[in-house]
Amino acid sequence: SNLSGSLNNNSTAVGWASLPTNRPDRGEENPMNTNNLSGSLKKQKIIYNGNQQIIAKNINGYLLDAPNIFVESRSKPICAVSEIGMGNQPIDDGNYLFTETEKDEFIKIEPNSAKYFKQWIGSREFINREYRYVLLLRNCPISELRTMHHCMDRVEKVKQFRLKSKSKPTRLLAETPLEFNHSNFPQKTYIVIPEVSSERRRYIPMGFMTPDIICSNLVKIIPHADLYMFGVLTSSVHMAWMRAVAGRLEMRYRYSGNIVYNNFIWCEPSEQQRQKIEQTAQAILNARNNYPDSSLADMYGDKLYLYADLRAAHTANDQAVLAAYGLPKNTSEEEIVAFLMQEYQKRTGA
Repeated sequence: SNLSGSLNNNSTAVGWASLPTNRPDRGEENPMNTNNLSGSLKKQKIIYNGNQQIIAKNINGYLLDAPNIFVESRSKPICAVSEIGMGNQPIDDGNYLFTETEKDEFIKIEPNSAKYFKQWIGSREFINREYRYVLLLRNCPISELRTMHHCMDRVEKVKQFRLKSKSKPTRLLAETPLEFNHSNFPQKTYIVIPEVSSERRRYIPMGFMTPDIICSNLVKIIPHADLYMFGVLTSSVHMAWMRAVAGRLEMRYRYSGNIVYNNFIWCEPSEQQRQKIEQTAQAILNARNNYPDSSLADMYGDKLYLYADLRAAHTANDQAVLAAYGLPKNTSEEEIVAFLMQEYQKRTGA
């Protein structure tokens, strides 16, 4: 969380700040290794970043040398891009979810159920390249469903589980036990972003998913997405913005559609710049495909340096996106966020 709202609404000023020690862009640790804020006004405002001391004109609630801007929750994107949503939330007490072994055992006793199983992923499954399975009966003909007694048993258990809920909306869902509490089934290829990701990753692992794979509510979904969008979202520009404004679960980043995605200021590239980003984005996907035995957790952990072609592809993509924003390729993370904050301020009048 941040202090921007309170800083904007009273006379408190930040005199100095120390950035988190676990940021992937940090150098050597500074002895002041926790976030610290001083309410006292000093002659010099200083941001401590590892062993660097940055003299700042102003330190805002995001610990940046930038105006006191508060990024507010927004239900729609501030720019003209595809809307982001969350995945599916069954509220089923686990009755529709199966491991691969459980699925295979269930099909043995209910053979006709096989065609109603779909691959299911959440943040953990996506990052670790694992799959669970969901028994999706919403389009099963009632006449067929009534002949599948083990499926009907699952449906009944979901109904009873919802009826016992203290939440009135959940109890009402008991009337439609074949449906999820929240459904999101894109009809075309879409981008998946884990809702929670390690703070030690330079890039949040994200990627494309096909409509036959069902996502849980632990990931964000962007339908109607293309290579250009993927390139910008997986770039150092968007990652810098995310690290500045995202919430936290413990120390891990929590990617919010309403805060991170919807308030992000997109570049306005030339056709040539757009094509370049599409090329560098595809190069990232190609590099990942060179390691079929490695998960995204492997490739985007602290051993990213082992995947030299993937690291190089990300660097090229970062530079292509920076160029589309009119920023030099050596622009620091703090400078990126200060630039985006200024653009946000222009767009919103904050």
